[in-house]
Amino acid sequence: MSPAGQAALAGRVCLVTGATNGIGYETALGLARAGAALVLVGRDAGRLREAEARIRAAVPGARLDPRQADLSSQTEIRRLAAEVSRAHDRLDVLVNNAGAIFDRREVTVDGIERTWALDHLGYVLLTLELLDLLAASGRPGAAARIVNVASRAHERGHIAFDDIEATRNYSAIRAYAQAKLGNVLFTCALARRLAGRPVTVNALHPGVINSGFARNTGGVLGFGWGLIRPFLSTPEKGARTSLHLAASPAVEGVSGRYFARCRDVPSSRESRDEAVQERVWALSLEQVGRG
Repeated sequence: MSPAGQAALAGRVCLVTGATNGIGYETALGLARAGAALVLVGRDAGRLREAEARIRAAVPGARLDPRQADLSSQTEIRRLAAEVSRAHDRLDVLVNNAGAIFDRREVTVDGIERTWALDHLGYVLLTLELLDLLAASGRPGAAARIVNVASRAHERGHIAFDDIEATRNYSAIRAYAQAKLGNVLFTCALARRLAGRPVTVNALHPGVINSGFARNTGGVLGFGWGLIRPFLSTPEKGARTSLHLAASPAVEGVSGRYFARCRDVPSSRESRDEAVQERVWALSLEQVGRG
């Protein structure tokens, strides 16, 4: 991260979900090195303690606030947001990074298909629960930032409004691509609603990364991922675009865009369809009880 990016984060508070490994961990580490105070969010208490210890060892004096939460549960998301709002009087950057792919169809405690619940609705609900804190922290020329880690897989995605939770012919890849398309659609819809407020929101493709991403899979999918893993990029490289969107002065005021390799690039045709954006916005709010 450039010196300008480091200066931009001095005194700022950033929250990173999925911060215990892979891209999320490297994003958190980069933000800590840039001087930000960090809220580290992870599902597993042991991994969360380990990530905290590793960052403290790498960045002596790092200001860290570890928070355990399962972001597939709407009750836990609301609890997390309430705890963060009580503990911090500002939030300058929210990095929605937590996600997974599941080789079998499962439902969450809320009765929602797990991929859609975690990879998409988790972003939606946590963002909306923290939006007032973000808006109160931003100002003209120094907007608060929401960073949604999507994927190029969204290009293969389609929003199946007639079967959004994949009750028929479940496919792990199809469910994941749909959720990642949901991330980009949500980003665009939210950006319109934030116009004129000191908060920006952008989505990104981090690259295809050698991380713990597919550890929930087995069978053919898990075997295939294991074969290509040695040829994938590192989590450190994968975090570069997240860090760019979180801190770079070059994207100040930029909102509603999709990035790859730190560049603004076109997203898929369906992701740019405003009517689909609005349908997903309305559906998502209904599913998280904010409709």
